[in-house]
Amino acid sequence: MGLPEKLIYEIKRKNVILFVGAGVSNNLGLPLFDNLIRQIGEKLGYDPDEFESYGRYRELAEYYEIENNGINDLVKWMDEEWHRNSISLKDSKVHKLIFDLDFPIIYTTNYDRWLEKTYDSYGREYRKIVKVEDLVSLGNESTQIIKFHGDFSEENSIVLTESSYFERLDFETPLDIKLRSDILGKTILFIGYSLNDVNLRYLIFKLNKLWENSKHLDRRLSPYIFLAKPNPVQQKIFQKRGIEVVVSKQEREEDGLLQFLSELLEKSSEKQN
Repeated sequence: MGLPEKLIYEIKRKNVILFVGAGVSNNLGLPLFDNLIRQIGEKLGYDPDEFESYGRYRELAEYYEIENNGINDLVKWMDEEWHRNSISLKDSKVHKLIFDLDFPIIYTTNYDRWLEKTYDSYGREYRKIVKVEDLVSLGNESTQIIKFHGDFSEENSIVLTESSYFERLDFETPLDIKLRSDILGKTILFIGYSLNDVNLRYLIFKLNKLWENSKHLDRRLSPYIFLAKPNPVQQKIFQKRGIEVVVSKQEREEDGLLQFLSELLEKSSEKQN
């Protein structure tokens, strides 16, 4: 797999912001959103297959919220399922590689706490940022893990329903303001996102808008995205938007991400002559 030399250079400089999507959590065998929607249907007394046909998962989650005056018990169920005792970090070499690459800032659209558990397990300090209070007295002494779509520990932070997602699209929260500051002069790397992931398309669109409206367009460094399988249509669109694409040649998606991160670690750890 050919790695961009510029990306390796920026990782060596600790100048890369990592964006982590659901594909990273899938390495631990976490339930997919299909399971969540089926659970919602069962809780509401529907046949799961029939319920899935009634809308997309954000719409169905909002229907659940309306019917139950909230999503507290749903979030509790998700938290329990996503953090079962049977799940072991040792089963995810990807999480260990993320830790070893030592990114100074990590944004994630995942709700689970396995990134944080990785840092706890290997004994490195970090700052988890979910709400505005977490932004107080931020320093550069430890890794920042920003839960961009919320965290199970804060029910009101979870971006799950259609309404909460539309509110997130405003891109005017304190976390968004922090992101505007973070991206100046830094490289962004997306991993764990599928080509059809609306989170990815939304983030890329918004990041482009941030740069277009910025007075510092000349300081923009090329974002990178790792794709677990080729798609010439989406690759061309990403490239048109100024994003450099790295595509896996592995048959299994999980093998591709593992190889990509392993090679990044190896190359970025090499001493310069």
